[in-house]
Amino acid sequence: MSAELISILVLVVVFVIATTRSINMGALAFAAAFGVGELVADLNADEIFAGFPGDLFVVLVGVTYLFAIARANGTTDWLVHASIRLVRGRVALIPWVMFVITGALTAIGAVSPAAVAIVAPIALSFAARYGISPLLMGAMVVHGAQGGGFSPISIYGSIVNGIVERENLPGNEIALFLASLFANLIIAGVVFVLFGGLKLWAQGAVTPDEPSKDAPDKGDLPEGGSGPQPAGTAAGTGTGTGTGTGTGTNTAVATRPDAPAKPDTTRLTPARIATLISLVALVVAVLAFDLDAGLTAITLAVVLSTAWPEDSRNAVGQIAWSTVLLICGVLTYVGVLDEMGTITWAGEGVSGIGVPLLAAVLLCYIGAIVSAFASSVGIMGALIPLAVPFLAQGEIGAVGMVAALAVSATVVDVSPFSTNGALVLAAAPDVDRERFFRQLMVYGGIVVAAVPAVAWLVMVVPNWG
Repeated sequence: MSAELISILVLVVVFVIATTRSINMGALAFAAAFGVGELVADLNADEIFAGFPGDLFVVLVGVTYLFAIARANGTTDWLVHASIRLVRGRVALIPWVMFVITGALTAIGAVSPAAVAIVAPIALSFAARYGISPLLMGAMVVHGAQGGGFSPISIYGSIVNGIVERENLPGNEIALFLASLFANLIIAGVVFVLFGGLKLWAQGAVTPDEPSKDAPDKGDLPEGGSGPQPAGTAAGTGTGTGTGTGTGTNTAVATRPDAPAKPDTTRLTPARIATLISLVALVVAVLAFDLDAGLTAITLAVVLSTAWPEDSRNAVGQIAWSTVLLICGVLTYVGVLDEMGTITWAGEGVSGIGVPLLAAVLLCYIGAIVSAFASSVGIMGALIPLAVPFLAQGEIGAVGMVAALAVSATVVDVSPFSTNGALVLAAAPDVDRERFFRQLMVYGGIVVAAVPAVAWLVMVVPNWG
């Protein structure tokens, strides 16, 4: 049995054990990376650690740290309140507002994970306040980011168009952009209908201070788990276990005589003003100056913590550490697969197939599956050159094939193992994270199974022959 096949089988075993034994998949993946790297691929420790996603680690920690402070001092509640006023109380419009905002950010040049890191915590705080499905809200944010991600001036668009030009393939920048935009817009519409959007629309408008009729009763808890929490309460801990029912904790807090008063979400305090300035600074630093989102967020969080230590005392504990372990472990193992050539091995095996249409759909599926765990741009950079031999035969249109690969490799970023999906998972307040993780994984699996085939049928097959 080849080393590449062994590495794929080990990944399957990691999934099975994590699912059936409730062990953190990241811890299992670290162990698998060590075992496969040392015993099968003969890699040393430095080569194994080369796959550790240090940049993603910092982004996850920095963004969740900053927004934990924003929740603690009531800034996210103020933003939710302002958003409701902006759309005149139509809660159903907010997911689409988030879709448009993230799409606009990536279309003008923001890296997709940076746009999601900025928007997702606010969007998911809103979802928690008004009883919107976090899966619906998270998917709208991610698909919005990918919808704008291939504009001619975007990061993804510039990279893919550059690869096409370097490989001397015919290209069409506008067709690539519109293919991604319409694909994500259609998926977002389906998600909106299936996960409660029509129900939100039917309930009409609410007042800014009134939670949705479907929102869970939080007793005297501050909305979204924000505000300083008394010792021993479950709210705002960020562990994600046992928070799904909202029964026992609410009763305990409601009967405490020293429970904190419900904060005024309409008033701008100095701490909230400073936090809003910090969020704007994060956007400007990332978009205008191309600074790292994670390092910038940590720096801003430290400044806020120094100025208002009482609001940030428990913020470090609210960083989504279990999610950080999960994502970093899995991506380290994927890095081992890349280092030992498993991904290239699979791609070359497919490109050698003598049937162009079959090779095209298999490449779309490889792009989707691998991208669900790794860099979307990196996968496109590897797969487009692999498609050159059969594209050169002229039987398949290059513009359609490149668009299908681009869509297949990016719409799957809702997976909790991708950067965007991990940010959504980490940003969701007051959820059972294990349950939300499973929801994202199932939804990501459905997208991986369905979208490459549809993209192939719509973008590749009509241009065949």
